This record gives sequence, C-alpha cells and structure tokens, in this order.
Amino acid sequence: MTEAPISPLRRRMIEDMAIRKFAPRTQEGYIRAVKGLSAFFGASPDRASFEDLRRYQLHLVASGAGTPTINHTVTALRFLFIVTLRKPQVVIRLPFIREPRKLPIVLSPEEVARLLDAAPSLKHKAALSVAYGAGLRASEIISLKVEDIDSTRMVIRVEQGKGRKDRYAMLSPYLLDLLRAWWKSARPRGWLFPGRDLGQPLTTRQLNRACHAAAIMAEIDKPVSLHTLRHSFATHLLEQKTDIRVIQVLLEAETYCPPTPDRGTDLLPVSSPVRRARARCQAICLPWF
Repeated sequence: MTEAPISPLRRRMIEDMAIRKFAPRTQEGYIRAVKGLSAFFGASPDRASFEDLRRYQLHLVASGAGTPTINHTVTALRFLFIVTLRKPQVVIRLPFIREPRKLPIVLSPEEVARLLDAAPSLKHKAALSVAYGAGLRASEIISLKVEDIDSTRMVIRVEQGKGRKDRYAMLSPYLLDLLRAWWKSARPRGWLFPGRDLGQPLTTRQLNRACHAAAIMAEIDKPVSLHTLRHSFATHLLEQKTDIRVIQVLLEAETYCPPTPDRGTDLLPVSSPVRRARARCQAICLPWF
C-alpha cells in the first residue's frame, strides 16, 4: 500500500515544526487545524486572505467550537502564515478569544483519601497518589521510569515535563512506601507504570478512566479529573501556609510573582499536603503521604 502524497506546503510546515522540536501531538493538532481551514476555504490555505481567515473564525464560533479550540486554531494558523509562508500580515490581526477564568475544582483531604482508597488497583492507586502527593500532570506520571524515584534524596525526577523542562518533585516517605509496595508487587522494568503492553507506559486515557472510576466508587459528586488532584495538592499546601512561590516551583507553573534570590531552595523540607496535626486529622490521615 502506497502512502498518500503530501503537498509541498504541508511538508514544509511539518519540517518547520520538526526544526522547532514540536511534540508529535502539537504537530498533529496544527496540521488538523490547517486542514480544517482548507476544507472550509475550498482551496490551498496559502491562498487565503485575512478576510478568509476571519470568516473561518466566525464559522468556528457559530458552530459552537470551544474557546480553547478556537485559540488553538489561531495559533496553528499564525504558525503557518508567519513561519512557513512568511506572510505575517495575513494573521497579525486575527484575534485570540479571552478565556473565562474559573476557579478549579478542589477536593477536601477526606475526599482525596476516599478517592485513593477506591482506586481500581494498586498500580492505579500508586499513580493517582503521585498525582496528588507530588502534584504531577498526567503526562508526567505516565512518563516516569523506575530510576526516576530517588529515595536517597527523596525526590522524583520529572524528565522533559510541560515545556520540555526537567525538574524535581517532592517525594514523601509515605508515597515512597506505596511506590515500593507497587514495585515489589509487579516488578516493573523501565516504565514505572506500564500499560497492557509492558513495553509501553500507561496512557493518559487509561489513567483518567481509573481516576473517574475511583471517584464514582468513592461517591464523590464533584466533577473530578486527574488534574483535580494536582489542584488539590496546591490548595492543601497553600492552606498549610506554604509560600506560594514555593508551590509554583513545585508545580513548575507560570508565575507573576517577582523573582527572589532563594526561589527554588529548601523545597525538600516542605511537608506533604495533608500532614497536619494528628489531633485534627486522625480520621483523614493518608498513610502514604
């Protein structure tokens, strides 16, 4: 079977994205957005004018596309016209849509404990506990390898996380014990959380399904996703009076706080989110944090 021919314009755009080392999913999304424009326009996208792009944006709005989808499309088109076609005048006035700022869903420590106890398996319990106990993203959790757990320094090495940045995340003794229990049970090699194919890691979809199943079993009526555990991690640290700049470093999140000379130091002594006074949390103490 022969592969479908790729147009010179598409090949050039793929090469431009490869030069900049865009992630495969980013490249797929950009190509999909440009194909959508081409289908709407009925011609090669390099022949489109600003008015054509404006009509396409109006079409997306009228068809009910969400704000993230529209902004992603604008980003892809800006790349095509500015980088690949070198026609910045076509897209320079194409507006982004301001996304409404919403407060994230946050679980209480009691709800987190119930959710983790209801995890479908020890593997999923350990993975979800990493999401909460270290504040990692789904993509960062599934990319963990066995050697990334540094029990000597009590940190988790996150390799090439969001923005292609390496960083260290906190590792509490309780989380380490749980990860050791998982390792002794399954003896994973390479990937810390392998998927059905042991040579491949767990997928984000499988991990999110486990999170949703645990939330249902725990009878949590809030809309819960894996990212909810990351939000809860940050909120519980903030409630414990942890400096917000330290939390931002732990999350590797964008910050608008002015930089300080010692920012990023003394992160390891930060206690896990639910390590509170025994008298206050005897009933909700999570044994693995």
